[in-house]
Amino acid sequence: MFDGCGASKRINCYIIGTFISDKRLCFWQEEILRTFFAVITFIVLLSGALVTAQPTPSVQLDLPAAPIAVSSESGFVSYEGPSAPASVIDLQDASQQATGQASSQPATAGQSSSQQDAAQKSAPIQAPANKGAPASELQPKRILGVMPNYRAVSAGAIPPPPTAKEAFKIATLNSFDYSALVFVGVTSFLAEATEAHPALGKGLPGFGRYYWRGFIDKTDGNYLVIFALPTFLHEDERYYAMGSGHNFWWRGVYAATRIVITPNYQGHNTFNAADVFGRGISQAISTTYYPASDRTAGEIAVKYGWAMGRDALTNVFREYWPDIAIHILHRKP
Repeated sequence: MFDGCGASKRINCYIIGTFISDKRLCFWQEEILRTFFAVITFIVLLSGALVTAQPTPSVQLDLPAAPIAVSSESGFVSYEGPSAPASVIDLQDASQQATGQASSQPATAGQSSSQQDAAQKSAPIQAPANKGAPASELQPKRILGVMPNYRAVSAGAIPPPPTAKEAFKIATLNSFDYSALVFVGVTSFLAEATEAHPALGKGLPGFGRYYWRGFIDKTDGNYLVIFALPTFLHEDERYYAMGSGHNFWWRGVYAATRIVITPNYQGHNTFNAADVFGRGISQAISTTYYPASDRTAGEIAVKYGWAMGRDALTNVFREYWPDIAIHILHRKP
């Protein structure tokens, strides 16, 4: 495929209507066409996000005018009075983290609204993926400050299903995070050094050919697995950690099998079609820009297996990370 314009078939190339017989120019024509295809694929995914992502509607509740009591023990805010609702609103995270302790008195009438607004803005409210989880089970957005961990949900937390906009954001963060770019660089360097695809060449030009292909592999896979297919199939592709309260070995089995089992928007476990088929579609797309010698069923199956295995190992690492951080590294997750 990379021996000029296909010398075996004596096919001549045309670029902008001009006859070209130089094989090197024909090679770059292929490179340009494949890059164009990759860009078009990304634009289609981006367009889908802009079309499907809808702002979350706000809900306003008409609450009765009644005194507000704040419990210093539970951190709950309740409404008192003859027409007060029976439910309570849990503001423990906001109140305790903002002041270090729950307030036992309501706001005074003399307190200005600007002071109240400033206090609310300074209160670090937990993200939905961590809300309700104990500190020892928290899943950080970055592991060791490097590895992206945006898809993880802490043990004990039950966030609402992700919107299309949220799923698109997670896919984008996973694809364009600086550590993701470095990771593609490392794998591309190893592939070039071991001549994984000899037709791509050696040296800096060869590294460049490995790099953009690896980047497209990772990016279209992320958008298919995290955003496009889950949004269409109503599947939640986040990883829900089991936590240290369960059998140590079973946690590993649970984590590894999440590549084939995932919750749907109703919270019921279902077949993880987004991951299984998303990785497959990504491999099918890759046949348009990899050498002909690497388009065999065996080569594609190997790449597909590596992609699924990488997802499984990543989930296992996410599951055990809080334990590693606390008991081995002696630090917070």
